Amino acid sequence: MSIPVLKLKRGEDRRLRAGHLWIFSNEVDTAATPLTQFEPGAAVQVHSDRDQFLGFAYVNPRTLIAARIVGRDVDYPLDGNLLGHRLQVALALREKLYREPYYRLAFGESDGLPGLVLDRYGDVIVAQSGTAGIDRLRGEVEAAIGKVVGACTIVWKNDSGARELEGLALGVSSAGDAAIPRELEVREQGVSFVAPLAEGQKTGWFYDQAANRERLRRYLAAGARVLDVCSYVGAWAVTALKGGAGSAACVDSSATALEYAERNARANGVSIQAIRDDAFDALKALQEQGARFDVIILDPPAFAKRKKDVPQALAAYRKLNQLALPLIERDGILVSCSCSYHMPAEELASGIQTAARHASRFVQILEVAGQSPDHPVHPAIPETRYLKAFFCRVTRD
Repeated sequence: MSIPVLKLKRGEDRRLRAGHLWIFSNEVDTAATPLTQFEPGAAVQVHSDRDQFLGFAYVNPRTLIAARIVGRDVDYPLDGNLLGHRLQVALALREKLYREPYYRLAFGESDGLPGLVLDRYGDVIVAQSGTAGIDRLRGEVEAAIGKVVGACTIVWKNDSGARELEGLALGVSSAGDAAIPRELEVREQGVSFVAPLAEGQKTGWFYDQAANRERLRRYLAAGARVLDVCSYVGAWAVTALKGGAGSAACVDSSATALEYAERNARANGVSIQAIRDDAFDALKALQEQGARFDVIILDPPAFAKRKKDVPQALAAYRKLNQLALPLIERDGILVSCSCSYHMPAEELASGIQTAARHASRFVQILEVAGQSPDHPVHPAIPETRYLKAFFCRVTRD
């Protein structure tokens, strides 16, 4: 079958030749290849203005990112075989990194699979499609997973708002006639957890912070008092308690999340204090109560989902840190995180410093960490480096 051509304007191939995978709609030569002639998700071969082959991609004429490169070898078009090869390479990395099958198996562009996220929970794979191209390849993706991973339950948790940018419907479904599990089992650093699936955030778990939760253990003094803000199901708090902390409180606005946090604590032989409240309000109330902690983790949702949100988001990050800092005991630890790609690390560091000055605290940044290695960074695509985690020592000014 002949694969249609998507032709670029003159000079618009430079970024692709440097390794990026995205083609924006204003880079397409629409006189030669009108975007309107393509169905969303259709496979295309991308050519330069001089008709040089640049790669195979899938296209969506309705979005700013009009096409995404999936392969650059002219002999290997976009099909089930290519998907299977990509997954095999991705799996080889994860099996080197992890002793147990709990990890992000595929991280979109960084694994050569733009628009596809696969999180593995033992014999359950939770998939997320963010593009029309992956939606169109759903059957091929499921077959590739079965071939590479083996027998497993595949759940498509396609409820992310990012799908709306591609004009795609939201919903949760499974491959074949498999029942959708109500919850997921997770093992991380020898600690067992459960998390909700359909009602859960993202795919149900945040594997991107696994390495940082492990990193926290080196800063935990025996008996440390820990506050986990925006705790979700208590991963940071329970990990800290299993690592020697003496007590932990979880703050989240979701009753369901806190129920799971308490359940996860009990299952691991520890206990938490659950505080259901808005993060900002909870920190204010704790100040009024005179509460003090040795370690505080701030792991909020993305405040800057778009570039234009950055100024408002920076103010929110600064305020959150400013409310947390007075609660930290002398010579304590602050872990301040941002999962907003649009929030530069230096801006977050500046916000932490400004907050420290207002709170009359002195902050030393000990480590600047990112996402776990099962979320590899594509060096040509800055958007794949999104998570920042500042490990800070806090003393009185």
